[in-house]
Amino acid sequence: MRKLWILVLVALVACAPKTKENAERTQGDNLMRYARNISIYEKDYGYRAEVICPWDTTLSLGSFAFVKDTAKAVDPDVKGVLRVPVKSVISFSATQWAVFLRLGEIDRVKGILEGRFVSDSTMLSLLAQEKVYDIGTEAAADVERMIQLHPDALLYSPYFDGNQGGLNVTGAVLFPFADYMENTPLGRAEWIRVIGILAGCEDKANAWFDDIEARYNALSGLCNEVKHRPTVFSDLAFNGQWYVAGGRSYIAKLFADAGADYIWKDNPSTASVPMDAESILAKAQHADFWRVNNSYPTPMTYTTLAKENPVYPLFDAYKKHQIIVCDIIKTGYFEQSQCEPDLLLADFISFFHPELLKGEWEGYQPKYYHLMEE
Repeated sequence: MRKLWILVLVALVACAPKTKENAERTQGDNLMRYARNISIYEKDYGYRAEVICPWDTTLSLGSFAFVKDTAKAVDPDVKGVLRVPVKSVISFSATQWAVFLRLGEIDRVKGILEGRFVSDSTMLSLLAQEKVYDIGTEAAADVERMIQLHPDALLYSPYFDGNQGGLNVTGAVLFPFADYMENTPLGRAEWIRVIGILAGCEDKANAWFDDIEARYNALSGLCNEVKHRPTVFSDLAFNGQWYVAGGRSYIAKLFADAGADYIWKDNPSTASVPMDAESILAKAQHADFWRVNNSYPTPMTYTTLAKENPVYPLFDAYKKHQIIVCDIIKTGYFEQSQCEPDLLLADFISFFHPELLKGEWEGYQPKYYHLMEE
């Protein structure tokens, strides 16, 4: 099987200005409450989706028609037209196919990327039976296999440079799934509702999200008036550089909602910001907690951390054994956590303010994070 390198054809998916015509066609209430990278409007034919450019919200990644009634006229300016429910899709991210799976609609997913990183037992079985195909990686996707599968849509992750060129040869509608660029937990989770429309089970997806929303907001409400907010910082050095989450990022929002004081809360960035170890140490040395992700199959311990970098033992959180770690392979973090922001929030509250978890949360055992082993 010959694999083709994806060519850079920026014009194919580049952000384009929002036009007056587009604005007129999207009159009405946006159905999305938290997501900022997509707007969805009810239309006679079904739904119109406007995917906003994450890097410049005055621009658009395209308008799409999700058609339920083919007898109704579709807006002529849309970039892609999809009859819903779709019969088949190729999913470029686990945050997409995992939602199809949870909704009981996994039969619509015919291919995924990065199959070697899958931890979900159901998806592993589907891959082994070739009911779902591993299409390779974004850098070296098996375009021939995609053409053979003849999907209705490719749900791809848009990047700043527009690097998705070449995928048009598949004949599928290229739908930019910008969930990963949402900077709030509920904003990311709300893309569940987009999958619900594609799979023809809006009511089920909406009910699922409504439950997440209610649980998340109830938990964050517990922390609104906490008198003491423990300080926290995040992440590890990588190739000599330390990338910290900006103060308007997804993880910063989780920390704030969990009643913590994020060390870089005043940083205006929504993305990761590179810093040197000296700057990190100067500001975060005395932080109460340190959150890290472990991407290896073996446990991360204080001993392994000390061997990895001599700076790590200098932090108070290391000395006091207050490092919170997520084993991303074992927990299926990238496959499940985006759809469970309420559980992520409960995890952090269980460390920062365990006394607040009462009622249905009494005795809660964290799902994704735990204090690092000795």
